[in-house]
Parts: sequence; C-alpha cells; structure tokens
Amino acid sequence: MFKKILVANRGEIAVRIIRACKELDIKTVAIHSNVDTDAMHVKLADESICVGSALPNGSYLNIPSIISAIEITGADAVHPGYGFLSENDKFSQILSSHKVKFIGPSSKSILELGNKSNALNLANDNKLPILGNKISKNIENLSDAHKIADEIGMPIVIKASYGGGGKGMRVFNNKNEIDKFFSQLKSEAKNYFGDDTMYAEKFLTNAKHIEFQVISDPKNNYAEIIGQRDCSIQRKNQKIIEEIPSEFVKINNLKVIEKNIKNLLLKNKYEGLGTLEFLYQDNEIFFIEMNTRLQVEHPVTEEAFDIDLVKYQIMVAAGHKVDLTNLIRRNHTIECRINAENAKDFSPSPGMVNFINVPGGRGIRVDTALYTNYKVNPHYDSLVLKIISKGKDRNEAISVMKRSLEEIIIDGIDTNIELHKWILNQKDFISGIYNTNWLEKNISKFN
Repeated sequence: MFKKILVANRGEIAVRIIRACKELDIKTVAIHSNVDTDAMHVKLADESICVGSALPNGSYLNIPSIISAIEITGADAVHPGYGFLSENDKFSQILSSHKVKFIGPSSKSILELGNKSNALNLANDNKLPILGNKISKNIENLSDAHKIADEIGMPIVIKASYGGGGKGMRVFNNKNEIDKFFSQLKSEAKNYFGDDTMYAEKFLTNAKHIEFQVISDPKNNYAEIIGQRDCSIQRKNQKIIEEIPSEFVKINNLKVIEKNIKNLLLKNKYEGLGTLEFLYQDNEIFFIEMNTRLQVEHPVTEEAFDIDLVKYQIMVAAGHKVDLTNLIRRNHTIECRINAENAKDFSPSPGMVNFINVPGGRGIRVDTALYTNYKVNPHYDSLVLKIISKGKDRNEAISVMKRSLEEIIIDGIDTNIELHKWILNQKDFISGIYNTNWLEKNISKFN
C-alpha cells in the first residue's frame, strides 16, 4: 500500500479523499493556493504545501510546482480528484517518469478515452451506440462546423474534446448560431482545458442523461459496472440532482451493452474508476463520453451500494485485487448539489460563511469543506456542499432529502437550496416526466 498520497485538489473532494486515506492508514499531503491556507482539506491533511497563486493556472494546474511538492514531501502517489489535472494525460505521464503513481488510468487510457472524440471512435469499435458520425471529426473552424452540421442535421451539440462538467459545449439550432458563437466556444475550451479541439454530435430533444459507474483492474482481467445513475436534472449542462436507480429508464439490450462496456475497458487496459455517460431516449442509449476519473456524484453510488469507491480506487492503484462482482444495491439514493450562487439569477456568491448547520439523522450524508467563518473563494467552482439521501424506495429518499433541505443553514452567502426544494416538489420530478432540458424550460416558474 502507498505510504503517502498527495491530494492534487481542493474543496469537498480533497476532504473526501483525505478521509479515505486516513481509514487506509495512509499519510496525506494537501496542496493549496495562497488563498486556500485556511481550507478544510489543509487542516485535515498530515502535511500541506502552497503551490502558487489564487488562479488555478498558478496553483492547482501548476504541474512544476506540484512536482516540487511531491519531491519535498516524499509522496509516492497522487490522487487528482475531479477537475483540474484529473484527466490530464501529460500530468499522468510526468508522474510516471518520476516513479510516482497517478491514482487513475494510464496516460494512454486518458488520451484514448478521456479525449471525447477519441472515445467515440473506441465506443463505436466496441459496438456501443453513438450519435452522429461513426468517425468523429476534429472541428477546426466554421467551415468544418457547417459541414458536419449538414451531415448530422440540426440541432447539434459541439463539445470540447477534452471538456467536462458542462464547460466548452453548446447546443446549436441553426447555422446562424454557429456563426455567432463557435469562436467563443473554442476560446472557452482553450481557457478551461488548455485545448480547443472540438467535435459534434446530434442533439436529442427529449433525452435523459444516464451514466454507468465502472471499476476496472486490467492486471487481474477484471471490470465491473456498479449501477446506473440518472443525472437528467441539469442547468446549462451542469448536473444538479443525481439519482440511483432511475425507475423511469428501461434500456433495450442492456446486458449486451454492459458486456461491450467491460470489453472496452479491458481492451484499453483501463485502470481504476471511471464513468461512461449516455443519452437515453425511447428505450435506447447513445454513448457520449467517458470521464476517466472519480465523479462528483460518486457518493450517490456509494450510498446506494454501501461501498467506498475512493478506497477501492486507491487499492486498485496500489496493486490490490478488488472484486465487486456480487454487489447488491441496498438503497434508493438521491444527491443534491449545493452551489454558492444566487438561486434566482445564478450569479456566483463568494464570501464569508457566518454560520453553517448541516443536516443529519437517518439516511443523510453530507460532503462539504465549509465551516463557520470560512471564506468561499471566488476563483474556484461554486459547488460547496453535497447532500445525499437514502431510503428503502424513491418516495422515502425524496422525503428524507426534503427534510434535510429544511434543516440546512448556510448564512452569509447565497445558495441554490431553495431551487432544490422547488424541484423536489414538482409533479414532473415526482412522476419522472423530465429530461435534460426540463429545468431550463421550467425554471421561469421558480423565478
């Protein structure tokens, strides 16, 4: 097992990883920017080291500084969490050259499956259904975008090949919109991911977002799927609520698709956790991308199956055999993402948390790095807290979540708690009549 893991992240996910390491008796190193000195992950880790300035490029994306931190502290492994460098094949390769273990897939796997256009080709080769062109294309300019729009047919969605988290993607309903926003989209991709390679897919108008949590251990020829998450409640391609199971999804040829997913992982020699994302419509699913990392919404799977995915991820990386073949789902689970933002206009709301009370009681888990008198920084993602509820069925999970949302108090900053309360009370949510566009179309009723 590893002796010391450097956590190359911040916020609630860094806290989550540190907790898993403590339970595995592994020492931890927290990196932080110069404005994160008082962050919770810094307080909980065994050691901490500043790697640069407030903006991510100066700290959490600063590979030379992170390598120096590894050398200074003697860490023998790095956990990247999600976001930042978690799907950076160059970072993985550099760590390997320094004989430091990247807790995640190889740089080759990240390049082949983390790159969205490459992943579409591999998915198609492994008989997973995809949208649009069977041979995905890199879109360099407006002319390419127009040509592919003609081939696929409107509406289309253009995405950053190295994108994720809803950034670097936009739905286009006509060519005028492509002319107006394509250059802006490429710039956004460059700013967020350091690469403006783009690709396109057909956009489904009534789709649910379904994803398969996977764990793979190529050394032991093992790959397993750990349930399906429904992540269809979204705003501007950002997930807001996730759920297991989706009682409103019946996938044709599910066993064949699951077999093909496992084949894809083993052929690629994929190591560790990952998530394959699909769009679902009319009992069919279409592969759209793979996240070659730990997901934001992993707790909803953990609580459904009563497991610790982060521990398993670390164990696989350390060479320990993990077998989850006979897992049984024990609960219905729901996760609500609480963001530091105005619930009406969604403007960011950084600032001092004057007081916080987190919900508790049976069936509730809270993942957060907030505490009273902590200052939410404006330089990073607005996600500040995740609430996960569980129950014997969907009705109970919803009831527990509603109760928890009434208990939570975060004074000093605006949050989207009221939006979550509103969504959970909507007839469409309760009956399952919603898709990835539902919130955008109905949010005016909340405002």
